[in-house]
Amino acid sequence: MDKKMVMFGTLVLIAIAIGGYGASQAFRRGTTAPEISVPAPQAQAMVVVLDSQNGSGQMGTATLTATNGKTQVVLKLTGGPEGVVQPAHIHTGTCASIGQVVYPLTFPVDGESTTILDVPMTKLLGGLPLAINVHKSPQEAGIYYACGDIAR
Repeated sequence: MDKKMVMFGTLVLIAIAIGGYGASQAFRRGTTAPEISVPAPQAQAMVVVLDSQNGSGQMGTATLTATNGKTQVVLKLTGGPEGVVQPAHIHTGTCASIGQVVYPLTFPVDGESTTILDVPMTKLLGGLPLAINVHKSPQEAGIYYACGDIAR
């Protein structure tokens, strides 16, 4: 085993022992150990179902994941055109009433793409209602092929 790893492990064990000893001494004196603040859990990931629109037959999912203060969006679609770049965005509104583009996504090819949005997932969800919309192609962006409402 690497000497640095052994030394690191030893230091971690010493730190744990010291912390435990201090807490036990505080308990014996009738005082309490310092409180540790733990942030409330937040939504770490969610899946948005993308339904077919305009008879396209294309459907799939968008998985949104909180990642280091940003939001990762992974699109996985089936039934779409092969080898065609398809514009994809997060819009204001819902699929029934699409609004303006808020966050452009990496355009999927053969139904797949991954985008890292420079926005925390909590802020993105604070802007609801939002919808993820996939268009037929750059040339026919007015034709929607798949859409899903982002909901908590």
